[in-house]
Amino acid sequence: MSELFDRVDALVASRSPLPPPAERKRLRTAHGLTLDEVAAALQVRRATVSGWESSTKATEPRGKEREAYARLLKQLAELYPADANTSTPAQDTAVPATFASTPAPAQETQPVSTVPASDATAMTTQHDTRPTPTPESAPAAAPRPARTARPSTTSRRPAARKAAPANTPAGADPRFANGPLAVVDVDADGQVLAYCTGGLVLDVPAKSLPSLVDWTLKEARLGQPKLSGPGKDADPLIVLTPSALERYGLPVALTEEERLAGRIPEGHKVIKQLVRAEWKLTKRGFGPWARIYRPAQGSERACVQLCIPSWNALDTRHWGDAAQLPPAELARVLGVYASRVMTPRGSTAVTGLELVTALHPPTRASEPDADGKRHSEHNPGSLGKDPVDCAPCEAPDGHPLLKDLPRFHVRGPGEKLFEEAYDWARPMTDAECTLRHLVGIDVNMAFAAGANGLTVGLGAPTHVKAPVFDAKLPGSWLVDLSHVDLSRVKVGKDTWAELDASLLPSPFTPKGERPEGPAWYATPTVAYAVELGYEVHPLEAWVRRENGRYLDGWYNRLRDAYLATMADLGVDADLAPDDFLAAMDGYKSRDPELAIVVSAIKATVKGGLGKLRERPRGEGWRPGEPWRALSRPTWRPDIRAAVISRTRINLHRKIVKHAAFTGQYPIAVLSDCVVYAANGPSPLDFLPYRDGKPLPGGFKLGINPGLVKHEGTQDVLWGEEVRERFNAPELNLARYIKDGTVTDVDNGE
Repeated sequence: MSELFDRVDALVASRSPLPPPAERKRLRTAHGLTLDEVAAALQVRRATVSGWESSTKATEPRGKEREAYARLLKQLAELYPADANTSTPAQDTAVPATFASTPAPAQETQPVSTVPASDATAMTTQHDTRPTPTPESAPAAAPRPARTARPSTTSRRPAARKAAPANTPAGADPRFANGPLAVVDVDADGQVLAYCTGGLVLDVPAKSLPSLVDWTLKEARLGQPKLSGPGKDADPLIVLTPSALERYGLPVALTEEERLAGRIPEGHKVIKQLVRAEWKLTKRGFGPWARIYRPAQGSERACVQLCIPSWNALDTRHWGDAAQLPPAELARVLGVYASRVMTPRGSTAVTGLELVTALHPPTRASEPDADGKRHSEHNPGSLGKDPVDCAPCEAPDGHPLLKDLPRFHVRGPGEKLFEEAYDWARPMTDAECTLRHLVGIDVNMAFAAGANGLTVGLGAPTHVKAPVFDAKLPGSWLVDLSHVDLSRVKVGKDTWAELDASLLPSPFTPKGERPEGPAWYATPTVAYAVELGYEVHPLEAWVRRENGRYLDGWYNRLRDAYLATMADLGVDADLAPDDFLAAMDGYKSRDPELAIVVSAIKATVKGGLGKLRERPRGEGWRPGEPWRALSRPTWRPDIRAAVISRTRINLHRKIVKHAAFTGQYPIAVLSDCVVYAANGPSPLDFLPYRDGKPLPGGFKLGINPGLVKHEGTQDVLWGEEVRERFNAPELNLARYIKDGTVTDVDNGE
């Protein structure tokens, strides 16, 4: 009879009722649990748990998994009732017997003092508006906490937390127990509050900006550990809301003159306060991203970074509407970005460049000398601390190396390295016009994928006459590639393919035009000509014999940040093609705040690479004179050119493989987006999947960098109408394929 009862119990459990998906997520985050922790406990994949919580495409567990999941949610519901305050239960709250002997999770935080109670000067109070998961768990943002009775700064520390400082997850650095940053705001009662990551809120006693800087460094316990052994810890970031700007005597918005200057005047009263308190500003002054510091004393740094959203610190092109978010939500967005990329140091472009330096610091401590002292020395694999000159062909117009050129001289391909992304289109064939749809596919994190595994120069270039081409040697090569005929190319070790070259862009020029003579190319471009089956004979080259895979760590960090955030949005890395397309449909609406983080990560890639060849930004510059960026060791146009070259070649290789196998050719290519004509609206209507497997070396659907996603679909008639309306047979339809909106004639910008 007991076996019969067991089967009945199992049958009932297999249909255990579950709360709605949103409630499932609320209960998990309320207890500070990550998707990984729940997945490990239930012995399922992380993506499976994420699917159970998806409000738009929720899946349902079955069998033993459902029974265990229902049990977990039931116990969490007892701890965190839906109509109760979202704060962590007090230590003396009655706990169900099941959890009576279970210690609080490491992320869970009780209201305690941010500094030891013995410090009579410590006036900072900590409010936990909810349990504090790590930023990596990407919890839903906490609501603004209700201003009720404030816990005493001398609250007794719970016995279970004596082993670690307050708010410090196991293994975390206690110096930065409250996270990398805080959003400072003033509430309706006039109380200054610092919203940290994970829902933590601190009272801020500072009455002026200098005292806010002091509080940040001495009491707030904000910052982030270094990313590399020889590197430096990240300085704390303070984000000032408009109400905080008013409290500390700063303008809520910049005047037009201040906006153009990028700073407030040096005579501003707040800057005078900082000077009197012996604080300094960097050369860029007090602008949207201000750095306030005192000269380092030994290894001790005293520096605070300010971010002022209402001064346009968070560019809407990359951060969306982040500047309009409430403080807690903004802290969450910036906190997730900081934990997965790094604490922002300025724009996404600046942060992208700072990230590669943080991963490859220019110097390191030497081994002890005879007296036992260590000295600063070059860190192998880095770009060092001193800038190097580029080759003349790599120099952008106006560079000091070109100051002797005639004033209106225009350099051609034989004088200037011009490695840029694709902007190519062609008229549709009669056969293509009979098809119904134009389908755009977009390469995920294309430029990051182009950087992965790429060998780049680390030092200065060496000039070589009549060199033998070496695909393993980074540099710039003057070579004639006009003989490469795309109508017959190698697509394998000993396999040649016959193609219609008139329907393909050239891989050697951004506009897809066949070169007409010698031109300068980066190593990946020349190597591709050899791969296609043609000999190359460079006339001269600037090569870099000191080289390495400098960008690998940078790529890995940004790839992991992107994949983790997309997984939190329900798009996992191992989805089948149909499931991937379904998961990508409307993924931004599942968590708009995390969608902002995805946008910022992508901008960090492109912006960081762009900074490698930063041009003058005003500064009273004149052609032939140096500009500020040239003083950086990270001003390296050759590295940027190599990444763009490899990205363009990677895309062309896929286009050729696809054409050789299917006979289909692209209509348009713009940077990392390719448009094909197809009979159906989905990428699966023209991508040659067989038994769920893609064409080797061709396009593959997926979220990993280098794989492709659906960019958009329009009717073939739309494409023809647009081109006819603007009298532009080669209008680049890839630029408008996403939503079909064409507001003006295509000018290539």
